[in-house]
Amino acid sequence: MLEKTCLTAAALLGLGAIANGVFMLVSPAGWYFAVPGVTTTGPFNQHFIRDIGIIFIFIGCGFLLGIVRPVHRVLLWGAPVMWLWGHALFHFWEVAVGICGPSVLVRDFPAVTLPALIGAAITAWAVADARDICRQSSGFRPVARQVG
Repeated sequence: MLEKTCLTAAALLGLGAIANGVFMLVSPAGWYFAVPGVTTTGPFNQHFIRDIGIIFIFIGCGFLLGIVRPVHRVLLWGAPVMWLWGHALFHFWEVAVGICGPSVLVRDFPAVTLPALIGAAITAWAVADARDICRQSSGFRPVARQVG
């Protein structure tokens, strides 16, 4: 059940990131004016928006590839999660230094912080799953230590 939930979450994160990235590449101006709060972060820059769109496509591909490549899942999910966390923490930093008000954290939560949290959770599961697979394949059994 947990595996199915994590793989489904990875699929949703992957498809969402790819959709966002494609939108950013195909219609940077449309994306700039459609996403709440983006217009308050600075002037329109189609090159920058497309650059970030490519990153989102790579992030989405990492999540989707991790579904079908379990041997590489920790890396394929872990790398995108590091970027998502960096992005989320940057939003918190902007509030901390007074660039934005705290209300932006609520506004941005579904698209910025929530994917980072979900990504971290499924990557943690992938790490635990990889450890279990290694233990099972090597025949490793933890031994209780005698103290005293």
